[in-house]
Amino acid sequence: MRHDHGTGRRVTRRGLLTAAAALPAGVLLPGCSGTRRRTAGGPVTLRFQSPAWQQDSVRANKQLVAAWNGQHPDVRVQYVQSAWPTVHDQLLTSFEGGEAPDIIHDASDDLADFAYGGDLADLTALLPPRLRRDIPQRSWETGTFDGRIYGIPFLQEPRVLIADRAKLHRSGVRVPTPEHPWTWDEFAEAAQRLTRGGTYGVAWPLKEPVSATLNLALSTGGQIFHRRRDGRVEVRFDAADQVVPRTLHDQVNVARSASRTTLGMGGSDILPGFFAGRCAMVPLGFSYRQQIAQQAPRGFDWTVLPAPRGTVQEQGVSPQTLSIAADCPYKDEAMAFIDFFLSPPNMVRLALGDWMLPTGREALRDPALRTAGHGWATGTALAGTLRSAPAQSVRGYPEWKDKIATPGLQEYYSGAIGLGALRKRLVEDGNLVLARYQR
Repeated sequence: MRHDHGTGRRVTRRGLLTAAAALPAGVLLPGCSGTRRRTAGGPVTLRFQSPAWQQDSVRANKQLVAAWNGQHPDVRVQYVQSAWPTVHDQLLTSFEGGEAPDIIHDASDDLADFAYGGDLADLTALLPPRLRRDIPQRSWETGTFDGRIYGIPFLQEPRVLIADRAKLHRSGVRVPTPEHPWTWDEFAEAAQRLTRGGTYGVAWPLKEPVSATLNLALSTGGQIFHRRRDGRVEVRFDAADQVVPRTLHDQVNVARSASRTTLGMGGSDILPGFFAGRCAMVPLGFSYRQQIAQQAPRGFDWTVLPAPRGTVQEQGVSPQTLSIAADCPYKDEAMAFIDFFLSPPNMVRLALGDWMLPTGREALRDPALRTAGHGWATGTALAGTLRSAPAQSVRGYPEWKDKIATPGLQEYYSGAIGLGALRKRLVEDGNLVLARYQR
């Protein structure tokens, strides 16, 4: 599972990026010597930094590194542990200091500034044909900037509804399936029918509301960010963009079918109330199933439902990625390790360790990812509906998110402001922010 980064994490980079923006994406920023990780006559040493944190995931990463090292004595990989909340600032510091790891495990929505700033290698010509074929084009788009691939997407997770099965069946609502999901109107109606006797139909954990709102809005045709013919991006908040936020707002403030107190919570914070019966459904990332499986009280029966659909059944994702630093002197060796690391059997191991979905077609066919238990089959059935998150390649998105969209959406969902005020903030204030990055 990937945790969202802390507020304001990228603003400190603006000065550097302004200078770097004039450089071609492939130009290297000042780095360290190409001999820094090889002694005379000795093996190549590549540093692989990963923020994997769940016990099974860390174990799988370390075991794969050990397996590679056992088979490749001339190219040693050193595992370096990082953490999702600090990975961006860690990378920022290491790039600016010329000490970046060679192989970088990150997430695709964290790559744009590093890709445009010249910190990451263009992987397009380095990719092995097998890997290029195995991962669908819709996934490659998440790691592609200005037509060049800077991140290899390998793990992803849809947003799903985790439901209390007993409450679901007692309510008499139709149980949605990946083939026949709820519409957003049906979801609102179901949440209202599930609201009874002190139990809310749904509890939204919206401490970080922006990615959830934007990614789910793809199902209604929402984009928010629109690229003009001159290449510049502008924010719009049209009717299609408003369906999902209006549904959430009305559940909290009109129908009272959603809990107000959970709006400031993260996904993990919401689980005790779910187990205690204070809500019937919680919208979460697919990987939260691990915490639920580990923490749910004995006898608690839960099930995984697909997210609602609008005009289409799509949602945005920001997959976990592997990149190579631009100043890595051993890019071919680094790519050889990545090819090994992301072989179909290894991709399955990584997906199981993180309770996520692999992007690779062959790995997705593995029976271990298609069992009914813990909702695996529901998740794999949704893999084809996942698309690149709308903000994926937008320069200035982090500042827009932190300063404009997060407080605006939080106030709107709580009922403090109306839809018109939210639109004014997202569009008028937001475009002023983006304009500074597109001069």
